[in-house]
Amino acid sequence: MWLLHSSIGRKLVMSISGATLVLFLLFHLSMNVAAVFSAEAYNTICALLGANWYAVAATVGLGAIVAIHFIYALMLTLQNRKARGKDRYAVNSRPEGVSWASQNMFVLGLVVIGFLLLHFSQFWYKMMFAELTGHHTVALGGATVSTQDGAAFVQYYFSQPWIVIAYLVWYAALWFHLTHGFWSAVQTVGWSNGVWLDRWKWIGRIVATAICLGFAFVTVAFYLKSLCCGISCH
Repeated sequence: MWLLHSSIGRKLVMSISGATLVLFLLFHLSMNVAAVFSAEAYNTICALLGANWYAVAATVGLGAIVAIHFIYALMLTLQNRKARGKDRYAVNSRPEGVSWASQNMFVLGLVVIGFLLLHFSQFWYKMMFAELTGHHTVALGGATVSTQDGAAFVQYYFSQPWIVIAYLVWYAALWFHLTHGFWSAVQTVGWSNGVWLDRWKWIGRIVATAICLGFAFVTVAFYLKSLCCGISCH
């Protein structure tokens, strides 16, 4: 099958799966921004996306897309290393016109995946998965909260400095990954040429910056809220 064995097919799968994940990030970002301004609105969304069949189906589909994206990234990385042969051991400066992100896409992807597992353990595991296993409340920081009280989860985790810093590092890695991945995906599907390549690169930077700054805004906003609460409580 050419989508599996050919270089062009693998890049096409990477591009389509990557574009789908960007759309999900935009959706997820809109949810998180809502949480900053209205805990009730955010919790309503969490209730709609709880252990419902459509939410579970979407989660399984999203997990499959992430797995496909990672597996194909691994195959392309191994393919490129094999093609370079002994040259990969040579210490060379970065070629002109090749970005740092381009040379380190797989490593950046590993960082993103690593923090994604942390994110799942903090939110998905204690919310949707807990509901699926019959638990409607979970322990959170010495308190018992509803699995659909997403605002409480966000407030709890983003009140801890080390978690805030870890997430900000994650957003930085995600930014570098997206800035290269966006225009590379567009180029792979044939929507680019000599005139539009630079334009797509700038569009990619804008999209990546909007996504990562948006998530950073939510993270920092909840951390500042926790500081204000701490001051007012005393």
